[in-house]
Amino acid sequence: MIFVTRRSHFNAAHRLHNPDKSDEWNQETFGKCNYPNWHGHNYVIEVTVAGEPDPETGYVIDLGKLKSIIKEKILDPCDHRNLNLDVPFLKGMIPTTENMVRAFFDQLRPDVEKACTNGGKLYKVKLFETERNIAEYCPYRGI
Repeated sequence: MIFVTRRSHFNAAHRLHNPDKSDEWNQETFGKCNYPNWHGHNYVIEVTVAGEPDPETGYVIDLGKLKSIIKEKILDPCDHRNLNLDVPFLKGMIPTTENMVRAFFDQLRPDVEKACTNGGKLYKVKLFETERNIAEYCPYRGI
């Protein structure tokens, strides 16, 4: 099995806030991430595809196509946006790194897998909120 990874980045603002809880609960739970006027991050996303190379091209996926899919599905909707207000596929979600990485996987999966050769799969998505805060979603740990 070959694993191919593409890294991209985007900048976005968000606020961690559960509207079903009190302001006090939100402040205690989320601290600085609950500031009412938002805060931002320089996110890095890594998208990993797994499969066997096509015998004609040597590709598991054409990295140019993967770059375009990431741009269309994640960067264009999220870059320089407010993740709570501006991104339709994140609506109603507390935009933690954990929730976002799964949503990003779901956004990418159909187009990535269509672009793969030899039945390749979107294997995992890794999202760096900071250098030290990272979430990873991989539903295929058994591969």
